[in-house]
Amino acid sequence: MIRQPAVANQFYPGDEQSLRRELSARIKEGQKKEKVMALVSPHAGYIYSGDVAGAVFSVAEIPADIIVMGPNHHGLGSPYAVMTQGIWRMPGGEVPINEKLAALLIEESRYLESDTQAHIHEHSIEVQLPFAQYVMPGVALVPLVLGRADYRICEEIGMAVARAIKRYGKPVVLIASTDMSHYESQQSAKQKDQLAIDRILSMDPPGLLDTVTRNNITMCGVVPTTITLVAAKEMGATKARLIQYATSGDVSGDYSYVVGYAGFIIQ
Repeated sequence: MIRQPAVANQFYPGDEQSLRRELSARIKEGQKKEKVMALVSPHAGYIYSGDVAGAVFSVAEIPADIIVMGPNHHGLGSPYAVMTQGIWRMPGGEVPINEKLAALLIEESRYLESDTQAHIHEHSIEVQLPFAQYVMPGVALVPLVLGRADYRICEEIGMAVARAIKRYGKPVVLIASTDMSHYESQQSAKQKDQLAIDRILSMDPPGLLDTVTRNNITMCGVVPTTITLVAAKEMGATKARLIQYATSGDVSGDYSYVVGYAGFIIQ
C-alpha cells in the first residue's frame, strides 16, 4: 500500500522546496548529536510546535530505522495498529516501511495487529517524518497508531517492542508523538504539563499514565509515551532530558486557550 499524506499543506508545507526551507529554519545545524534510545516530539502544525520538534531532532542522532508511535485521533481501525507493509509518500520523498521489524513487533505482542485503516487519516506519525527524513535521508519506518490502554497493556506492548528491537539486531530509535494539555489557559496548561513532564524525567511510565489520568491532563499521546518509556527502560535507558517546552500561545499571543508542546530525548 502507498499511504498518501493526510495533512500536507495543512500542518506543514506540501511541496519539497518549501518544506525544506521550513525544516532548515527549525533544525539547528552544527549541534552535537547525541545517541538516544527514544525521543518524544509534538505533532501540531509546524507554525505552533515545529520549533520544539526541531530542537529535539537537532540533538538526537537518528539511525536508518525508526518506530514512530502516535495516538489514534480518529478512532478508526484496530486499537493497536501496526502498518506492516508499504510506503509512506511524503513531499520530501518516500519512506518505506521496515517490513522485517514490523513483523517482529507483531510476533512479540499479543495486542499489536497488522492494520492500515488506523493510519490513513492519522496525522500524529506523519508530521514526524519530514524531520526524520531531513536529518536521516533514506530513513525507514514502522508506524504504530495506539488507542486507549491501561498500564498492563502499555507494559506488554513496551516489552514486546524491546524484544523485537533486540531480535532485529540493528539500531532503532523510538519516537513517541504527543502534544500536551489542550485548550486550557497558559497557567493551567503549564501547571498540568509539569506534572507529566516530571514523570517522564523520572523515567516512571506507570506514574506518567496515572498522573495524566488522575489530573485530567489532555496529553493525547500519553499511551505512546508510556509504551516508549517502558521499551526504552527495558533496553537500558536510564535518563530523560527535556529539550524544550512551549505552548501555542507563544506563537499566537493568545494565552487564554493554548496547547502545550514538550520535546524530550531518552538515553
